[in-house]
Amino acid sequence: MTAAAQVKVLLVDDHPAVRSGIKTAVEGAGFLCCGEAATRAEAYAQIAHKEPDAVILDLNLPDGSGLDIVQWIRKHSDEMAIVILTLSEEETHLIAAMQAGANSFVKKSASLGELIATLKSALALPRNFSAAGMASAIRNSQAAKLLTQRELTVLKALSLPGTNAELAQGLFISEATFKTHLAAIYRKLEVDNRFGAVEKARKINLL
Repeated sequence: MTAAAQVKVLLVDDHPAVRSGIKTAVEGAGFLCCGEAATRAEAYAQIAHKEPDAVILDLNLPDGSGLDIVQWIRKHSDEMAIVILTLSEEETHLIAAMQAGANSFVKKSASLGELIATLKSALALPRNFSAAGMASAIRNSQAAKLLTQRELTVLKALSLPGTNAELAQGLFISEATFKTHLAAIYRKLEVDNRFGAVEKARKINLL
């Protein structure tokens, strides 16, 4: 990696105040803010024109998703550092960012110091991915993929009022079969009860 003063960073966020704060932190850390963009279209143009070493971008832009920008960058460069900065608390968004090819997923509630540290890490290791809560998100994503279609149906039934027997009747299966599916759901989602299963399912967007 080149010296910090030569490293060019592009900021992509539709809020001027957010961009201003990040720019101050980025330049205070010795990097060069080579441009700013407020939309996906502007980001494409700026990246092509400025050829930054790193991009800090929001997930939600007025004309589309920041993930589209990540995927577009990765078609052209494996080395450009990509830091997602977002308000999102969704673990599914973290997983999507990782799969798209981003290097980091940082919440806007994080300190600017943490953002700069993340930027430096992404520049040093552009093919790695890091994020707070990453292990939990991956574990939950894998658990969700392990659920069978019938288990997903039972899981959705759990969010409805009624006893196990009543819910089983509504699914046209025996209570014993319903409980067998429950045991599998609890094991895969790493929970101990119906309430925990429903809460976990909502957290990982299964409900």
